[in-house]
Formats: sequence, structure tokens, C-alpha cells
Amino acid sequence: MRASPESKRHQFWETQPVGQYRDKENADLPDGSIEPATPPSEVKQEPYNLPSSYEWCTCDVNSEDAMAEIYALLTNNYVEDDDNMFRFDYSVDFLRWALRPPGYFPNWHIGVRAKTSKKLVAFITGVPARIRVKESVINMAEINFLCVHKKLRSKRLAPVLIKEVTRRVHLENLWHAAYTAGVVLPTPVATCQYWHRSLNPKKLIDVGFSRLGARNTMSRTIRLYRLPRETVTPGFRAMERRDVAKVTALLRGYLAQFSVAPVFTEADVEYWLLPLENVVNSYVVENPESREVTDFASFYTLPSTVIGNEQYSVLKAAYSYYNVSGATPIAQLMNDVLIMAKRCDYDVFNALDIMHNEDFLKELKFGPGDGHLHYYLYNYRMKEALKPAELGLVLL
Repeated sequence: MRASPESKRHQFWETQPVGQYRDKENADLPDGSIEPATPPSEVKQEPYNLPSSYEWCTCDVNSEDAMAEIYALLTNNYVEDDDNMFRFDYSVDFLRWALRPPGYFPNWHIGVRAKTSKKLVAFITGVPARIRVKESVINMAEINFLCVHKKLRSKRLAPVLIKEVTRRVHLENLWHAAYTAGVVLPTPVATCQYWHRSLNPKKLIDVGFSRLGARNTMSRTIRLYRLPRETVTPGFRAMERRDVAKVTALLRGYLAQFSVAPVFTEADVEYWLLPLENVVNSYVVENPESREVTDFASFYTLPSTVIGNEQYSVLKAAYSYYNVSGATPIAQLMNDVLIMAKRCDYDVFNALDIMHNEDFLKELKFGPGDGHLHYYLYNYRMKEALKPAELGLVLL
């Protein structure tokens, strides 16, 4: 029998200001910060110690050479599925986009090198974000891309990387963070499930991403997932720079209903949501008469390397980002988005069951996957975990 997450010891996380499983027994603990902020002058000024054969570096995401190193480390050592068939393959353009939002801190892009070879062997990043937790708007860091080379997994580098990025975040007088993981740690503020919509069912079956259903044929499966060639919503088009203010207003109104959500400025929307080829696709519905922007939908591009398949090396996946259904039914809006993804040769469209995504998943023939994503807040306690539909935050 498998041990429950509550009974498993988490040697590192039990020392950190995060919600602990034992907190559930204490009904008097309030929601909110676990540790108070301290003056940055009192934060440890020197980096944490690494094993003697390794050294810290700051990775310059504006440098082609540094990005090539980061890409090589991640594409060979980052997140794999449980069966070791697929591994995330973030493009250099995607990584640059993910790591340079307005107001980013270059020294939050942290690497570890082997002293002798100078090879990059570990990596972690933070970017600044404003996130509302219930009624409180908090300046946070979003922590991502924690990666240690496969050959060094026994060196216990991950906790040192986490402590070092925390130290650098604290030096900027920020005391909270958000992050996600596929594993259960103390203590998720929400647990969400991935759903998948086949766009190229034959390829997905050939690479082992999907299986042919019992008593089903390939031709019947292809027919089941076939999409129209043309979108149906009048005024549906790609987002343009002139739409930024209207999309910001739409998003802010929509995200206000969720318990945890980002607080976007127009600068944020311009940065994160204006279309960028093979990185992020965004669409609006503009009423042909009134010229009002009534709806918004978006997805980002995250391919996976197909491991050990002779026929295919890459699975091209779209991930649902932020979607706001106003005048257009959500299923119709998202079906138009699926048509656009299919037109751009994506193999699969993935979505978490967060926000109002459940309103279209089954109708549009998404199937539940076996992957779950757990959301965490650092130095912030939430006594009650959120339902996925109460969460309005997408972390890349």
C-alpha cells in the first residue's frame, strides 16, 4: 500500500514556511503569511554553499550562448512523464518569453556550473508577478524551471537551488512565491487535472500518447476528432496591439471571481498575451457592428520530445492559457481555438480543469489524462485547499 502524502517525511519542506500537513489539526491558524517580512539588509548576503566542485552563476537570458546552454540542460533533463516516453522541450524563444516579463530581475536566473568543465548542470528561475489571494494582492515571485542534470540527482542540489532563489527574492524585499509541481509536497493549495483533446489522433496513438479504444478503428477515431476547416464566430481574429486595453479590462473582470489569480496591467497583457510565433497564440472576438471586444482566448506552445520512437521525435502540444467567454458560448469559442491549433499543425490541445474550463472539456471531446498539477504558495497558508474551478492562475 502506498503511503499518503501526509505520512511521508519531507525533510526539506518541513523546514520551510509553507503550509504543513500538521497545520490541519490547528483550526486557529489564520490564512495569510507564515513568516513576517524582514529588512533586506538582514537577509543572508552571501550565496549558499555548494559542494566544492560546483559554483554559482547567473544565466544571461539575453545571450545566445547562455540560452543554448539552458535549452540543452532542460531539453535533456527536465520534466518527463511517469513512463519516460515524453520530455518537455521548451524552445529558446519560449524560455526568453517566460523569463523576461516587465520588471524581471536578471539575477533570479540562477545556474550551477561544474568548476572544472564550466558545464551548466543545474538551473532555477524566478520572475516577478502580482497575484491576488482572496482579498490580498501580493507581489510574488513565480518559481520555475528547477532542473538538475540526471547524473547529479544524488547530490541534493535541488534544496540548495530553492534556498538560493529564495534568498535572492528576499533581497528584493519580496516574501512570497507561487510554483507548481507534478509531485505532492507540503501542502498544495489546489490540485488540478490535465485534459487532452486529440488533434492528430493517428500520431498520438503511434507514439503511445493515446490508445485506440476497444472496439474502435483508426478511421473511426480520426473521424471522431475531425474539426471543421473554418471558424464560425463572427469577428473571431488574432489579437493585435490595439486590443491590449480591451483585453486587459476583460481579463481583470473575469479573473476577479477566482480565489487565486494574477492581477494584470496593460503592460503585462501586452507582454504575455500578444501573439508570438510558436510561443503564444491569442484571439479576440470583435463585434462586427459595435467594434467591442467581447471574448478572448489563448494558448501557449510547449512541445515534448518523443523518447525512443523511430518515426517521430517531437509532439507539438498547445496548452490552454487564459480564456474569457463574454458574448460567445465558451464551447463555441474554444472550438474555434481548436480549429486554429489544428490549422497550425498541433498534435494535441491540453487544458487544466481550472477556471471555467470544465464548461467545455467534455463537450469538445477532451479526455482526462493521468497527469495532475499541484499548485503551491511559499510563505502563505491557506487552511482550505481550493477546488480547481476556484483557481484563476496559469503558471508556465
